[in-house]
Amino acid sequence: MKPAEFAMVAGLFLLTACGESPVLRDGPPPREIDVSTIPDAMPRVEPITIAGNKSPYTVNGETYRLLPTSKGYQQQGYASWYGSKFHGRKTSNGEVYNMYGMTAAHKTLPIPSYVEVTNLDNGRKVVVRVNDRGPFHSDRIIDLSWTAAKKLGFHQTGTARVRVVAVEPLASQQAAAPLPPNPTATGPVPGESTNSLPANTFLQTGAFASRESAENLRRRIASHTAYPVEIHQGLGKQSGIFKVMVGPIAGNNELLYLRSLLKQKENLVPFVVYL
Repeated sequence: MKPAEFAMVAGLFLLTACGESPVLRDGPPPREIDVSTIPDAMPRVEPITIAGNKSPYTVNGETYRLLPTSKGYQQQGYASWYGSKFHGRKTSNGEVYNMYGMTAAHKTLPIPSYVEVTNLDNGRKVVVRVNDRGPFHSDRIIDLSWTAAKKLGFHQTGTARVRVVAVEPLASQQAAAPLPPNPTATGPVPGESTNSLPANTFLQTGAFASRESAENLRRRIASHTAYPVEIHQGLGKQSGIFKVMVGPIAGNNELLYLRSLLKQKENLVPFVVYL
């Protein structure tokens, strides 16, 4: 079975945390992670990809048809999670699954989509980005990354009753809290924050088919901040893509500051990636 197909059926298998012998063993990270410092997915306008959006498609004899849009979607049911077994494997749209990211698998929402997931047992909420297919289990409506599940408080029980509501990126950005009026060089400096993030946290500010265009953005961003700004070239089929990254970013306060700075100075809406 191909890695992406393997990841798609993650929802079929019971988690080790459930106390039963699963067909495939999945589990949490090898060490404890403070997920309170990991920000939710930040909704942004993205094109619907070809990869991961075949409709209809069939898994285990069941045929699924994708929704034409995520707008207005909401549903209640059970959520599950997938973790270390699939960490590093490709998701349905070709991205690499990161159990420390805020992502999810869904059977019929367009990829990518953003949804708010509420744990109905404790009221906790997260926003995740849908980039995978699943869970292919009759009583589950969404499969969350391990980090999202821990933030919702059900990483040990394996499943939880949830409400899933689509988040429209433009509406989300308009409703966001206003940015600081004049972020300047007097803001946080690299390594200053004690509200730590994973060591591989970066902000991606742009992706270009031309290295020259990426370099132009890199120089502009570097003129506004002392944080490292680098160009990362894609691998494999994405070898012609040049991504402009800011980081690594050590703390959540620094992350929020940088987002505000880049929005005001360059009208950018960067998003978090883990390299």
